[in-house]
Amino acid sequence: MKKWVSTFALSSALVLGVAACGSSGGSGSDSSEDEKKIVVGASNIPHAEILEEAKPLLEEKGIELDIKPFQDYILPNTALDGKEIDANYFQHIPYLESVLEENPNYDFVSAGAIHIEPIGIYSKKYKSLKDLPKNGTVIMRDAVAEQGRILSIFEKEGVIKLKEGVKKQDATLDDIVENPKNLTFKADVEGGLLPQVYNNNEGDAVVINANYALDAGLDPVKDPIAVESKENNPYANIITVRKGDENKEEVKALVEVLHSKEIQDFIEEKYKGAVLPVNE
Repeated sequence: MKKWVSTFALSSALVLGVAACGSSGGSGSDSSEDEKKIVVGASNIPHAEILEEAKPLLEEKGIELDIKPFQDYILPNTALDGKEIDANYFQHIPYLESVLEENPNYDFVSAGAIHIEPIGIYSKKYKSLKDLPKNGTVIMRDAVAEQGRILSIFEKEGVIKLKEGVKKQDATLDDIVENPKNLTFKADVEGGLLPQVYNNNEGDAVVINANYALDAGLDPVKDPIAVESKENNPYANIITVRKGDENKEEVKALVEVLHSKEIQDFIEEKYKGAVLPVNE
């Protein structure tokens, strides 16, 4: 009996030891075993596609890239805060700033800007913004951080006027001071659903981000009736990390690869103007 108890205790200790070894570490670069691995959360198109192209270039640097796809704009930041991923790639600085304002517990920074997706306004009924009817309806995404960039397109086309002195990227629907067509701006649709809203011929115009348009088979260059200007555009999509991680070897290598000529050429050739590479 003593011999059996002794053997059982030894076996239990071995099992517990193995289990403890197997459970150490967290997300990609937290564990010593995975210190040459980086886990990045990304939207499917174009972000995950760009990361897939970057994979072999990172492998040459001895770093494994694990891509975790996300379908919305909330969970990638939740996962980053929870250390389920090491970085995310889906948002621009104005959106990140609005997220940080709403979630003061988040401590995120940009590790580098990678590309711009000029936002487009689509309509199956009209060929320009000036053709929109009196009392028409414009359907847009439910994100206050996007309102400034969208309204700037309408102002540039002479359809509305924004309050003087308001920074364009900070403008909201409340900053419209002139709206001669009495357009209604409905900012209550989740971004990923906007292509379906457009295909259903809802409203008079629908505002769609280029990544969602691409994902739905639309051409963000040819299909919109208006597209935001590419000049002085503050809406570059960034690699976002927890503060302090921007100096980690894996993060710096990722940004370096995404800024490389190989990746920038890939973006230009694949997306043909719907996605524009930046090197900041």
